Amino acid sequence: MDITIKPIITERATKLSEKRNCYTFRVSPDANKYQIKALIEEIYGVKVKSVNTALMRGKNKSRWTKSGLLRGKTAAWKKAYVTVAEGQSIEFFSNI
Repeated sequence: MDITIKPIITERATKLSEKRNCYTFRVSPDANKYQIKALIEEIYGVKVKSVNTALMRGKNKSRWTKSGLLRGKTAAWKKAYVTVAEGQSIEFFSNI
């Protein structure tokens, strides 16, 4: 199984990482906590303390066009909150 993982870098996620040493990622909907933990430890070389997941529902979208009102929905996705061991951190911008 191929698991995709992308960091979420927002103001809220940054505050969470500074206060609780917890980082937020967007992961594949079919990935479980053990797979997420193994992938984070492999990619970033840190010791993962815990992983919490949340399913984010898709939002309803609509817009007016020449042909009338178009309605749709964005895709549902999974968010993972990864807590790293004390004294360790994940650097997303290592080139800056």
